Amino acid sequence: MDYSIESTPLDKLQSDCLVVGLHENQALTGVAAALDALCGGLIGKLISRGDIKGKAAESLLINHVPGNNIQRIALVGLGEQGKLTRKLFRKAVAAAIKTVKDGKFKSACFALLDTELEHADSIWLARQIVEVCNDNVYQYNATKKCDDRPLLQQVKILAEPAQQAAAKLGLQQGVAIAKGMELTKQLADLPGNICTPTFLADQAMMLAGEHEKLNCEILEEHDMEALGMGAFLGVSRGSRQPAKLICLNYQGGEGKPIVLVGKGLTFDAGGISLKPGLGMDEMKYDMCGGASVLGILRAATLLNLKLNIVGLIPSSENLPDGDANKPGDILTSMAGKTIEVLNTDAEGRLILCDTLTYAKKYDPEVVIDMATLTGACIVALGRVPSGLFGNDDALCNDLQAASETACDPLWRMPIWEEYAEQLKSNFADLANIGGPDGGSITAAVFLSKFAEEYRWAHIDIAGTAWRTGAAKGATGRPVALLSQYLINRAAA
Repeated sequence: MDYSIESTPLDKLQSDCLVVGLHENQALTGVAAALDALCGGLIGKLISRGDIKGKAAESLLINHVPGNNIQRIALVGLGEQGKLTRKLFRKAVAAAIKTVKDGKFKSACFALLDTELEHADSIWLARQIVEVCNDNVYQYNATKKCDDRPLLQQVKILAEPAQQAAAKLGLQQGVAIAKGMELTKQLADLPGNICTPTFLADQAMMLAGEHEKLNCEILEEHDMEALGMGAFLGVSRGSRQPAKLICLNYQGGEGKPIVLVGKGLTFDAGGISLKPGLGMDEMKYDMCGGASVLGILRAATLLNLKLNIVGLIPSSENLPDGDANKPGDILTSMAGKTIEVLNTDAEGRLILCDTLTYAKKYDPEVVIDMATLTGACIVALGRVPSGLFGNDDALCNDLQAASETACDPLWRMPIWEEYAEQLKSNFADLANIGGPDGGSITAAVFLSKFAEEYRWAHIDIAGTAWRTGAAKGATGRPVALLSQYLINRAAA
């Protein structure tokens, strides 16, 4: 998809389809009103006869625009004036792009930068248009033929002279984040027989080859054994695919790095504690945290952020095998803590805990891990926000602020010491599960025991990394959230 800023005056603009907004009280935005005047009051006539009310995300396609270089107009509802929110704006853009897709147009121009929205400038508006458009035209086609691919090839954003600089910055950010999310979705949607730990490592090497400030090192199983990563290697024992610890290092600035850790389980059958068969195909998405780290680093490099960023992706499969770890086994982690494996399906925390210990070598400013860690997080929060846990209030507040800007919501959860009681074991320093109560919390508390020497946050994306049902597919979350956090940090 080609994205650009359009500066041509409205009376000279040529477009297959121009998207403009109106509110629920039938009040046109500034551009829409000017367009209505150019069209001899056509828009007003259609509104007056009730063809569109202006409700949020309502849309109407005007197929014939007489005496104009604009071929079609897509009217999109922005809801009640003064009550438009960031989420409703994104829904309106999604409705508009659906109208454009359904119309099978090759290009579209969005004239929505004059939308009145609190805490949203032209940078934010332009960026959201790009992100939402890219998300809605994404199609998986790696292993299937797609005969109904959108014809849309070009999206322009109309900007007045005073909006040009901000719109261009928003476009740049939007394209970078959209490409990061696209990479994340492409990798996550691949089946486990293609996207293996080795494949994921190869993709990381390819990404590093695209930018001079990014390099990649792959730790093999013998390297991990030398480091004492007994928890990580305990998980990989059940797979014929060798485990990989993918280490990406982006040197874009000065100071201590921000370390991003992403769970990269390319398939999780649960091991000896085998998962139920129904829905097990979706366990290819257990590497969405790792795919997100790659997507975030792609966005960071495209934006040339003046930061140092490290991406760590522990990658393995979790399968049943004669050599797989068993319930009751004791593993020794890189930190020296022993772990009783009460359930082999609680494997994500085992590969993450050794990686969190390894992260100390970078002397990090902060460490943020993201993982499809617990079904319990879906029980607690559903599929709207990701769960946020952390040992530092300032870091968690920064992440929550970034989530609000990015419309990629978080909800903070506790990691009180009382929950650690559930992880006690008669035979090891820790058990890898804490019983049926508070499962997402006890998983986070487990990880916190390996992140005590630095500022740390954990994001549980089990409910938000992919959609299930008829719309099954990766979402690309939390790439937008973490990209916004990094943009904020670079600006600071």
